[in-house]
Amino acid sequence: MTIETIPFGQSDIQITPLIFGGNVFGWTLDEPKSFQILDDFVDKGFNAIDTSNNYSHWVEGNKGGESETIIGNWLIQRGRRDQVILMTKVGGRFGYESKPNVRGAYIKEQVEESLRRLKTDYIDLYQTHYDDEVTPIEETLRAYEDLIKEGKVRYIGASNIGPERLVESLDIAEDKNLPKYISLQPEYNLFDRAKFENLYQKLALEKQIAVIPYYSLASGFLSGKYQLEEDFAKTSRGKGIKDKYWNERGRQIVQTQKEIAEKYNVSPSAVALAWLLAQPSITAPIASATKSEHIVAFVDALQLKLAEEDIQKLTEASKY
Repeated sequence: MTIETIPFGQSDIQITPLIFGGNVFGWTLDEPKSFQILDDFVDKGFNAIDTSNNYSHWVEGNKGGESETIIGNWLIQRGRRDQVILMTKVGGRFGYESKPNVRGAYIKEQVEESLRRLKTDYIDLYQTHYDDEVTPIEETLRAYEDLIKEGKVRYIGASNIGPERLVESLDIAEDKNLPKYISLQPEYNLFDRAKFENLYQKLALEKQIAVIPYYSLASGFLSGKYQLEEDFAKTSRGKGIKDKYWNERGRQIVQTQKEIAEKYNVSPSAVALAWLLAQPSITAPIASATKSEHIVAFVDALQLKLAEEDIQKLTEASKY
């Protein structure tokens, strides 16, 4: 099938409106399985992959950089660099003791590491993963400006950045003719709505920022595999997911998803992603897959045109 591409914010990039989340590479997927999933994803017509320089540092024995390394090996072995839009990040922690860092010198040092691991000479979207909130904004943007001039980076985006610092970054970029963040990667899904909707949504629409939410399926809670209390004991992440999501509101969301999924004969994952895609502020959700059937849910989500009443049902079930 052919998946239509859409403009990515105010850039000349065209992406398919669903992005693969590369945090699973080097964590729940080893290299051979990662290659299979990436092949499947691109063979189905998708073209955007998101990762970070520090994925997956949280796994015992990992240092960070494992995800980029796997993607780089795949790109070289398959010869597919020109078929994908590659997104990675800088500034996040490596290990739990380290702190975010968006100093200019650090960004320039880290981009070389990312390019080496990704086995490419340019990154399509380079994102501020976490803002350290102390580095002068102009210093960070000047570093990005140099990388864009050198052809190592095409565009820049932001992920976990406070609304005030985001506004200030956009204003400074405008004022001093520096590169602007063209995208925002916030946490946003049917369950986690309040922060994005209250602090960022209006700004994103006004400034025409591409919004690419992470945890689109709430760490798997919205995937359909957690329908009953006992389901949480079946996965390694189950306890944490249960503690965060399994309350009256969470149960209401899951039940509504299930009903709508049955109506359209698709998975609950497809319904959760389709609801995001129906939001006017959202460009493309980020979602991970560890099995081929998960990619099928991605395709279904893009083909699924939820009736207005079903979008409203989901919005109502997930109200906060």
